[in-house]
Amino acid sequence: MMRSLWTAASGMTSQQLNIDTISNNLANVNTTGYKKERMEFKTLLYQTMQRADQDPANTPARPVNLQVGHGVRPIATARAFTTGSFQRTDNAQDFAIEGDGFFIINRGADPATGEDDITYTRDGSFKTAVVADGTMLTTAEGYPVLSVDGEPIVIPPEVLMKDVTVDENGNMGYANAEGQYEDLGFQFALVQFSNPQGLESVGSNLFKQTVASGEPLSEADGETNKTSRLRQNFLEMSNVAVANEMVDLIIAQRAYDLNSKVITTSDEMLQTANALKR
Repeated sequence: MMRSLWTAASGMTSQQLNIDTISNNLANVNTTGYKKERMEFKTLLYQTMQRADQDPANTPARPVNLQVGHGVRPIATARAFTTGSFQRTDNAQDFAIEGDGFFIINRGADPATGEDDITYTRDGSFKTAVVADGTMLTTAEGYPVLSVDGEPIVIPPEVLMKDVTVDENGNMGYANAEGQYEDLGFQFALVQFSNPQGLESVGSNLFKQTVASGEPLSEADGETNKTSRLRQNFLEMSNVAVANEMVDLIIAQRAYDLNSKVITTSDEMLQTANALKR
């Protein structure tokens, strides 16, 4: 009897975490470049009361096991890296990636190691910060966006960002006073990962490389089979489908209710058993 109590409790705990994940997806439905998450579960230990026995010497032989499970546990949050819809913004500082690439962001020196804290993002809603030798392309938090040379992208002071054009390969240029195209000498660095599911989310739409994700593969150096295309004046929206999340939320809520009902039923059965001595 007590087994059912603990089994149902594990189900309630797991479904609560599932609802937390769904609520985070819904909260980020308008977050640029957000990738939805899905909770994955696995069964806990099984208690084997009788094993299957197919030995012809034994009569009768048992064709199946007699086992009972002990509940469920969350095992992983799988992130879907499918491309979200593109929204035109007509802002020269907005960029969307058509493909599997990531922008490279430098968050400065890591206090623990002293090395640059390199992160990756799909959020291309960049800003410009005034520096000594021009304007630097940054995230909303002020972290510089890196070029293929591993350096921040700094636009000369005489060039306005609204006049800068970026082709699908990430090369930056502008039209001079004579209307002729001039190359700025910068190219956006785009990388891919063998296992993007292994990336660690660190907030602010940023991901960090892990052992599970593998090393970043540079598209400019030809380390990937298929390169991404950059779209200026566009942003990639969240890939969260509200209708699907609401259905998942209802299912999770019903599962939570059913597990709570199991606990109530088990308690009533224990109460009945305790009352037999009266």
